[in-house]
Amino acid sequence: MTILDHAYTAAFVMLGLAVLCTLYRLVRGPSVLDRIVCLNALSVLLVSFIAVEVALRGDTAYIGLMVAIALLGFVGTITATRFAERRAHDRD
Repeated sequence: MTILDHAYTAAFVMLGLAVLCTLYRLVRGPSVLDRIVCLNALSVLLVSFIAVEVALRGDTAYIGLMVAIALLGFVGTITATRFAERRAHDRD
């Protein structure tokens, strides 16, 4: 194995640990907003996984998928946050 293979392996391991920590916070999160932030973080981590895979293979076919996931994650986060804000405002 070359040093580059070790770097890719380390990147995948660190991203995997980040996903586990994020999933723990998603399940354990005390509020809806914490869960929304965790879902956004999961979309970012998914894009990061794909980016490392693209770098590993040298194939740029998945860049469009990365952009689509990032945009859907962003729009989903904004929509869920506005919904949670309105819901909290209605309770007051």
